[in-house]
Amino acid sequence: MTYRTIRDLPREELFAPGHSMCAGCGAAIAMRWLTKVAGRNTIIVNATGCVEVTTTQFPHTAWRVPYLHVAFENAAAAASGVEAALRVLASKGLRAPSGEKVVVVAGDGGTYDIGLQSLSGMLERGHKVLYVLYDNEAYMNTGIQRSGSTPKYAWTTTTPVGPHIKGKVQWKKDIMGIVLAHRVVYAATASIAYVVDLANKARKALDYSEEGPTFLHVLAPCVPGWRYPENKTVEVARLAVETGYFPLYEWERGAFRLNPPSNTHMDKSRRRPLKEFLRLQGRFTHLTDQEIAEIEAELDTYWNHLAKLVQAYGQ
Repeated sequence: MTYRTIRDLPREELFAPGHSMCAGCGAAIAMRWLTKVAGRNTIIVNATGCVEVTTTQFPHTAWRVPYLHVAFENAAAAASGVEAALRVLASKGLRAPSGEKVVVVAGDGGTYDIGLQSLSGMLERGHKVLYVLYDNEAYMNTGIQRSGSTPKYAWTTTTPVGPHIKGKVQWKKDIMGIVLAHRVVYAATASIAYVVDLANKARKALDYSEEGPTFLHVLAPCVPGWRYPENKTVEVARLAVETGYFPLYEWERGAFRLNPPSNTHMDKSRRRPLKEFLRLQGRFTHLTDQEIAEIEAELDTYWNHLAKLVQAYGQ
């Protein structure tokens, strides 16, 4: 497949203003750019979560494309049904094929945890669906509870900071590793701080979904959950990439590549200090230098894993 690089995005807004998402919400930024790339011929299947409750308050909706709200646990299953129904109706001559794109939108609660079985089933069966994970690293909609995506030592309402236990005690689950184990044709990480990169990856993922399931993991900072000023969202998202906390990369037809600026971050000296990312967020203000060093060591381990992927599958 040959792609024309996206350098500009349509003016048309398919994610309408006037929703009730928080000022500075990273997920809202992601939805705006995603819908611009996907276009009108798109069916959104949205798991319960921040995006759903703030954009579909009856009788209003922020979605200017067909939209289906489903439960936390079954967005991928519902999207599989939509995709299969469109295909069967076309095969029976009951409707003309019109190339609709079926896109799941789900947060980390509906992906890492409650919806993981549904996601795995969709990937294993090979449904032609793009699954978009907006990752704000906790159950933000229901009160900032920890999820499988919450990083170690992060404060949440269910992982409070005390004298003995300092926030969450487990490391963040490797959702991309789980997805890649299903041998999908295309999967990528993206950030709302790098809009052109995000747009091009969404375009690729949509095109590849004509062959089978694709996956896009978008880091979406959360103002109340991460506890930073609402005008710092893009800065926080950019620091996540520049410090190596959230690498940008693609898996495309069995080939692995790091994307700029992460393609220079295999060399640790090219990354900004992790402390710059952590200190901007209230959920990490309790960290000691020793705990930050522990997080950095785990991050180095993950980068060593990425280096092995580059060596084995890199272009």
